Amino acid sequence: MTLWLVLSFLKTRVHSTLSLVVIASCFLLITPHVKAQTVGTATGDQVQRKIGPSGLPLPRFVSFRSGKVNMRAGPGSRYPIQWIYQRRRLPVEIIDEFDTWRQIRDWQGTTGWVHQSMLKGQRSMMITGTVRTIYDDPETTSRPVVQAEAGVIGELESCNIEDWCQVEINDISGWLQRSSLYGSYKGEVFD
Repeated sequence: MTLWLVLSFLKTRVHSTLSLVVIASCFLLITPHVKAQTVGTATGDQVQRKIGPSGLPLPRFVSFRSGKVNMRAGPGSRYPIQWIYQRRRLPVEIIDEFDTWRQIRDWQGTTGWVHQSMLKGQRSMMITGTVRTIYDDPETTSRPVVQAEAGVIGELESCNIEDWCQVEINDISGWLQRSSLYGSYKGEVFD
């Protein structure tokens, strides 16, 4: 609507060549800036991520700050609630941003909008599949520390180039294969 008003005004008031320059300038001011960022992975593949309006990469993993989080159908409190999550620290993926709202995707692929105040940047993970063994070192021949059932949530400390992630569950720390958890991208390396 704003761009239409600018166009209408310029059409009646300004010379056509000058109006094209002004229109282009106005359009650049109105259009949100989204930059692309290339991120390397452990396998050498290049993953194209864009930078959202917040200045942070999209997509990215975060976790729930609260034990009760409403997922809405759109980016605002006027949209109906689709789901109510009751799992504090549950890892979710931010896939889009609009103002103070974040479009998220959960481990089952369900998408919806959550207010940014319900999310925190601290990484967490959730055990997937069946009962998983957490090891003392990042190799299956090391000493098993504990076994955790699917759905258990813990902190995600780091992930290495060999696809092992260091996790902490109830003050017990160890290593878990990345394929056994939700909360980290394939090939993502961080500490």
